[in-house]
Amino acid sequence: MGAAAAGGIPGAGSRWARAPLLVTLLLLLPGLRPPLAHGAEPPEHFIYQTKFQCLYTNGTGQMRFLCRCYWGRQETVRFDSDRGLFEPVTELGRPDAESWNRQTEILQDRRTAVERWCRYEYRVQETARIVGRSVGPRVKISPTQSDSLHHPTLLVCSVTGFYPSEIEIKWFRNGQEETAGAVSTELLQNGDWTFQILVMLETAPRRGDVYTCQVEHASLGSPVTVQWEPQSDSARSKMLTGIGGFVLGLIFLALGLLVYLKNKKGRPAPQPAGLLS
Repeated sequence: MGAAAAGGIPGAGSRWARAPLLVTLLLLLPGLRPPLAHGAEPPEHFIYQTKFQCLYTNGTGQMRFLCRCYWGRQETVRFDSDRGLFEPVTELGRPDAESWNRQTEILQDRRTAVERWCRYEYRVQETARIVGRSVGPRVKISPTQSDSLHHPTLLVCSVTGFYPSEIEIKWFRNGQEETAGAVSTELLQNGDWTFQILVMLETAPRRGDVYTCQVEHASLGSPVTVQWEPQSDSARSKMLTGIGGFVLGLIFLALGLLVYLKNKKGRPAPQPAGLLS
C-alpha cells in the first residue's frame, strides 16, 4: 500500500475567480476491494483511490471536509461534511455508501473530520508559511501580429509568477476599458506554487493610441500598469533605416580594419641604423 500527499490552490476558471484554500491528501490503495458487480473478478491491475479534502473560506471561519472515493478515474462515493452522509456518485458506489452509512463509527469519524483534521492541517499550512504567502506578478505586453496602423493587432498581456491565484486583469485603450476583444487563457500552475495567465486583446490601433494592461493582486499595494503604443509607418521606416545604416557602418568598419591589418603585415620591419652602414 502506497501513500502520497499533495496540497495546493485549485486553478481558477476565470481571471476573477475567488477560490477557497484547498488541501488534499491522496491515498493510493491498490489492495482495497473495488466496487465490482457480484461475481466479477477484479482486473489484474487497478487503482482504488480515496481523496480527503479540506476547503477553507475566510481562514478557518468556514471549513468543509470532503472524502471522495475513485475506482480508476471515476468517482464512485462522496462524503460531504455539509451533508453528513456518504452519497453514491455512480451506481458502482451505492453498495459502499449504504454500508458505510450504517456503520456509526465510520460515519462519526467523517463527521468530526472538519474540526479534528481540517483545523489541524490549516495550522500546519500556516507554520509552513503557505497560508498568507504572497508573490507579486510580472507583467509584459507583446504584440503578436502586425502593429502597423489600421491593421488588426493582437496584444498579449503576460502575467506570470504570482501567488495566490486570485487576480484581476483589465485592458484599457486611452483610459477606457476594453472588454469586447479581450480573451483570457485558463489559469496555469507553474509547479512552484505560482501561477500564470495570458489576457489577449484584438484591436486596430491608431496613431496616438495608448493601450494599458492593468493588474490587481493581493501582493500589490496598488494596481500595476504596463503601457504599449503603436508605431506609425514613418516611424518604423526611420527605425529600419537607422538600423540598416548602423549595420552597414559596422561592415565598412570591419573591412577597413581588415585592410589595415593586411597592409601592416606586408611591410618590412625597420632595421637599426648601425646594421645599414
